[in-house]
Amino acid sequence: MTFQFLAQSPARACTAALVGTALCAPARAAPADYRFELVTQEAKVGDAVLTVRLVDTRSGQPVTDAVIFAKRIDMAPDSMDEMTSTLAQLPSTEPGLYRFRTKLTMAGGWRLSLGAKVQGETGTVSDKLVFRAVP
Repeated sequence: MTFQFLAQSPARACTAALVGTALCAPARAAPADYRFELVTQEAKVGDAVLTVRLVDTRSGQPVTDAVIFAKRIDMAPDSMDEMTSTLAQLPSTEPGLYRFRTKLTMAGGWRLSLGAKVQGETGTVSDKLVFRAVP
């Protein structure tokens, strides 16, 4: 055996061990692998319930048990960021659906902004969904 081969053997062994560890580690999704979708694109002015679906874009499957920790509704699409309304989360009626009660005070474009943590994943899933309030 040559000195060069002996010197390279530990380096090769380390490299093989690192590659093996990387291949065995569980794959983690990125926040970009998830998306909120509005169930309907319109809601009536007044008391309204908005329903959104959280989807894993890699599989197309709904995501259950996400923790919604940030939520806001405003009229930013109509250049009225300061026009906001209350927003309360309601219990889910189906896995992967998230419901919110609000009061839409006028017709026009509204934006629902959400931030969530998906169980077992790192990072924050955030989205801004635009819909119309109609009379």
